[in-house]
Amino acid sequence: MTNFIGIDPGASGGMACIKDAYSPEIVNFGRATEAEIAGVLAEWFNAGDCFAFIEKVGPNRGHGARQQGASSMFTFGQSYGFLRGVLIASRVPFEEVQAVKWQVEFSLRRSDKEESDTAKKNRHKAKAQQLFPAVKITHAISDALLLTEYCRRIRSYEIARK
Repeated sequence: MTNFIGIDPGASGGMACIKDAYSPEIVNFGRATEAEIAGVLAEWFNAGDCFAFIEKVGPNRGHGARQQGASSMFTFGQSYGFLRGVLIASRVPFEEVQAVKWQVEFSLRRSDKEESDTAKKNRHKAKAQQLFPAVKITHAISDALLLTEYCRRIRSYEIARK
């Protein structure tokens, strides 16, 4: 049994796991403690073969509303480092994936540079809902689910090629 894990780091992100049954398990970081997150990752690892994709992102140095302040960049970096550390400590093999890479897979690259963050999040949520119709999708978990599906597609292809 293979568990495919996708992690969208940050306080408003989450993580998800697709097992062979294709029914995702989800953790919303806004509703979980660090101990709970670590426990769930260890549980997923102990349940069988697994692989994780974690979104590799840097600070948002954009302009206006999209610009991140020093405090939020620090908090985000702390969360990102914590998640990498838990993956390593739990012995979960993982790969860092830039957003552009997985977003292309689902035709989600922003075509309109003036598109609001809310409109972008709504597009991601709609795509996740299309792929997982039985799951109640929120903005907090949509990217984690899309990353998980991307992980499943890429790793299944790599496994089949061996």
